[in-house]
Amino acid sequence: MRLKLKPVNDSLKRKAPPAGIVLEFPNINRVPFYYNRAKYQSILKLEKKKAWDKVLPLLAEYVGNFGIENFYKDTKLLWRLGQLYERLGQKDRAIAYYRLVLKHHRTDIRQVQQYYDSLEQKNKDLYVPLNYYYELVEYRKSVATFKPPRGIYTNMGDAINSKAEDYGPAVHSDEELFIYTSRRKGVKGKGTDEDLYFSRFEGGFWQEGQSFGKPINSVYNEGSACLSRDGKTLYFARCDSPDGLGNCDLYSATRLGDGSWGQIKNLGAAVNSNAWDSQPTLSPQEDTLYFASDRLGGFGMSDIYFTYKQKNGQWAPAQNLGPVINTRESEVSPYFHPLYQVLYFSSRGQLLNFGDFDIYKSYRVNDRWQEPRNIGPLVNGQGSEYYFTINANSTNLYYARSEPSDLKNLDLYSFPLPMEAHPLAVTKLTGVLTDSVTHKPLNGIISIIDLDNGIEVASKYLREDGSFDFDLIDNSRYMMMIQSPDFFSIEKEIDLKQDTVLKIMTTLIDYSIPLIFKNLEFDEGKAEIKDAMKPTLDRIVLFLVDHPQVRLSIEGHTDSSGDPNANIELSQWRAFSIQKYLEDKGQLAPGRIDAVGKGSSEPIKPELTIEDRAVNRRVEFKLIKPKDAATGGGDW
Repeated sequence: MRLKLKPVNDSLKRKAPPAGIVLEFPNINRVPFYYNRAKYQSILKLEKKKAWDKVLPLLAEYVGNFGIENFYKDTKLLWRLGQLYERLGQKDRAIAYYRLVLKHHRTDIRQVQQYYDSLEQKNKDLYVPLNYYYELVEYRKSVATFKPPRGIYTNMGDAINSKAEDYGPAVHSDEELFIYTSRRKGVKGKGTDEDLYFSRFEGGFWQEGQSFGKPINSVYNEGSACLSRDGKTLYFARCDSPDGLGNCDLYSATRLGDGSWGQIKNLGAAVNSNAWDSQPTLSPQEDTLYFASDRLGGFGMSDIYFTYKQKNGQWAPAQNLGPVINTRESEVSPYFHPLYQVLYFSSRGQLLNFGDFDIYKSYRVNDRWQEPRNIGPLVNGQGSEYYFTINANSTNLYYARSEPSDLKNLDLYSFPLPMEAHPLAVTKLTGVLTDSVTHKPLNGIISIIDLDNGIEVASKYLREDGSFDFDLIDNSRYMMMIQSPDFFSIEKEIDLKQDTVLKIMTTLIDYSIPLIFKNLEFDEGKAEIKDAMKPTLDRIVLFLVDHPQVRLSIEGHTDSSGDPNANIELSQWRAFSIQKYLEDKGQLAPGRIDAVGKGSSEPIKPELTIEDRAVNRRVEFKLIKPKDAATGGGDW
């Protein structure tokens, strides 16, 4: 069943992250290597004199002229430029150049890594391990009013998948047509070749996959296709063909008037190389084609390239997408979102990796590509994620993966698109959590729940300075939850309208002091739980559910009026009533809560007035922390 989001207004469509630091290298596709002996010698002389303010503009200009080869041959100059910016207080520019060093180095760069880590410490994302994240979800499931949806991989079923490998998905903009690559028996009659298949979405289901047939599928290998918005032009890769320039080339096919496909054309030497060229994707305007290639002259094993339509209708010579997107490793599987200026791709050379190949997104702002962002651990696991696509409504991610029982066989799956991957998640929610008494930062886990769209957001640890940040969707409602062994969970609903900064303060729990809540008042002579008491008791339930190692002692107390024995019995029943409510609501294991009635034996103050008696009528909660739990956050 397909999910449908509410229509996105124009302001959201135009919304984009701030441009930030923009690094321009105009020579990337002009010269392979830049060197100017006179300018280089001038820089060295000024460096010997430690004239840093004079070195900076000269070195910045020199580095700005870099060609592709400079990034691995002259990585030290990027490093020195970053050091200069850091020395002169321009931290953001220093970080940008350190990133380039880490992406393109081919030697030992431990010192650069240390510099970069020290500068980025306050911005580093500390994702909660995925298995622990789902444990947190399970802990809260029975009691939390707001709980994050659990992302589920859904196999697309036998209609799409076969016993052979199925991968390379592309969903058409209206999500009525699904195109993919399969190694099932095709034109050759055996399962070793690659062919293109398609499926239509009808009656709420994907229909049986069908081969594109001849002439698109041939005795050669075809795969990795994308379709124009009007459905009349198909771009795809064909390998080992006699008319190819390399082992795989990009081709186009035209849908003819009778519905068949024809006019298959190799995109030519301006686009293809004598190497591997594959995995095409169109820009929203369909005037630019992005693809992956392992041709010589790139930054790494394979890079993302692009070509654009010229006025004469021909494709321009292909160009490298540059050193921000491409690294010394491999970049593959580009996918351009059909509505927004967002490029998704897989890489094993970016700076935050959860596995081998991870999926990243990069925004195009003012004709420049921003630093790629990992789309998070809810999608990227310990293996490789590539061959993927996202539907136009940004509700589902489709990609190929294998089951642990059969790692060699790829099947196509759908997965609810998490917040980190959403193209509209560009509004910042930042904040810091401190102790209300000492004003020192606190630690814990922070979770964000999308209340409007049900989009999952991976939980993070608070950083050492108590700070956090999330990229969210503007004009949406969220529930923020912060959990820790050291304080009661914090829940705050946020109606996000723009970039928002929160300053949150809370009080640490002192396990040596009993907790007394004023609104836990029973009717005179009775032990039934009243509705007014439930919000407070629910907070205690949540704490116990979130912290399964903590035990609780409940003590009921009365004033001195009446028969002492009757008071002990009444206080005991009141403590039992609270114990039963907490255990039932939180489905807590027996033995975690002790309940005892003290009657009037332990007054807080002498009962000289009616107010004094009210103070002595109370319920005390004593939280018992495990003896082996670490201080300052325990296992968090």
